[in-house]
Amino acid sequence: MNAVRYTSYPSSPSVRHPVFVFCNPDGTRKGALNAVSPGGTGPFNFSWLRWSDNTKSFSIPVKNESGVMSSSLSNLDEGGYRVNISNSSGYSTSLIAWIFIDSPYSLARLQNRTCDYVALSGRAAVDTFYYRDVANGNPVRLPNGVRFRWSSTPSSSIPYPEFELNPQTFNPPLEDVTYRLLVTDSLGCSSESSFFYESIHVKADFSVDPPGGEAPLEVLFTDKSARASVYKWEFGDDSISRLPDPGKHTYYIPGEYSVKLTVESDLHCIDSMRFDKIKVDPSSLDIPNVFTPNDDGLNDRFMVEKSSLRYISVDIYSRSGFKVYSFEGQGEMLKEWDGWDGNINRTSAKASPGIYYYIIKAIGWDDIRYDGKEYRGFVYLYR
Repeated sequence: MNAVRYTSYPSSPSVRHPVFVFCNPDGTRKGALNAVSPGGTGPFNFSWLRWSDNTKSFSIPVKNESGVMSSSLSNLDEGGYRVNISNSSGYSTSLIAWIFIDSPYSLARLQNRTCDYVALSGRAAVDTFYYRDVANGNPVRLPNGVRFRWSSTPSSSIPYPEFELNPQTFNPPLEDVTYRLLVTDSLGCSSESSFFYESIHVKADFSVDPPGGEAPLEVLFTDKSARASVYKWEFGDDSISRLPDPGKHTYYIPGEYSVKLTVESDLHCIDSMRFDKIKVDPSSLDIPNVFTPNDDGLNDRFMVEKSSLRYISVDIYSRSGFKVYSFEGQGEMLKEWDGWDGNINRTSAKASPGIYYYIIKAIGWDDIRYDGKEYRGFVYLYR
């Protein structure tokens, strides 16, 4: 027995007989009753009768027992039952109960699917039960509501799982799942239906590191897509790759780039993702007018502030016209250049404090040339 309700007879509202509900999930469950006398002194005699719609009374004999303290019935079908109880001292009473076998219905299935969505179809129904008004035999409905809930294992997006019996998700699962529909009635009985869903969907995703910096900018693209088998990377500079993980891509020309990844699943579903702003800094060149090579860790080198330069040459002269330092480089050499340390032509001889004259020429990755008179001037060396 899974639930107990009580009758509400229109002819006798104050009379309340128990209604026993037995859940029947596998279709084999039957009802059972056990009677104990509410008074008197045992042993007792028990006479069981079943309700008959033909006579509109408890007139179908079921079982008789004598000289016992209690009596039970099992393997009972739905219906009303009355037991008359008596003893040898003239005591007698009767008990009435109703039995219902409850089997809610559920059906879960796939209604439709595309690459963009999954549509589920559900059916939910509960039994309708009627007991009889014992005064006149009229049927009385036992209230029984229904509720349901969709779920999946592993968990996935299902819109309004407790309100929409035929939900449609535009965020389909990227892995195989089992969809379940649980139907429960207000009498406490439930039914569950499920089906296995093999995902056909694909999701494009990737990470970018770093998203910006000076040219040449090396950007690492890492694939994070789900269920992808075919790839197309468009890097925004007229170059493409069809590798799952293209690794590092180098941007040489300053500007902003939009990167798009398009992926396709084995079942030809397609998805794409776009990263809209990879920023390669424009070229720039700023020249200091003083440095202090005294090994205190602050401003020890004559070093230009630069960005996105493709080439640079630096010549530095004393006031007498003697060249004390020279550098020319591009590529890795330019990247590793750390400026003039104040020593004469990379020897251990230290240049004297004073004024020095520089001539700097540079070309940016954006083809801007830095070779005008503003890139010739004086720098002060202090020790």
